[in-house]
Amino acid sequence: MSTSQHDIDSADNLVRRRKGLDVLSRIDGHQGDAVIDSLADISPALGHHIAAFAFGDIYDRPGLDPRSRQLVTLGALSALGGCEPQLRVHIGAALNVGISREEIIEALLHSAVYAGFPRALNATFVAREVFAQRDNPTAE
Repeated sequence: MSTSQHDIDSADNLVRRRKGLDVLSRIDGHQGDAVIDSLADISPALGHHIAAFAFGDIYDRPGLDPRSRQLVTLGALSALGGCEPQLRVHIGAALNVGISREEIIEALLHSAVYAGFPRALNATFVAREVFAQRDNPTAE
């Protein structure tokens, strides 16, 4: 087994991570960077893989535009349940890529058909928090 895939600071992995961080920044703004930074002291490898794989390799693929990717992400996170911190970031990302509040709420309502009402409710309550934070960024 090649050890290069485990060396998150290899030249190839640094290129992938930089690309992923660029994509992450375009989509999530400072929230994405905060997630990666929060892992530095406990699992820099996890932060690397989120940036390099999820955003560098997957999010930047052709075939789906950023809006479509965020709608899929909102549906998946809503269906999983228990992902409210990640949902919070991705609702913000959905707004960042031009998805309206009404479209977000409609997507979360639609998730009730497949994921159930409790998960759709939880996701909708997270959306309310994100919208309120956007409306009043100085409020805690």
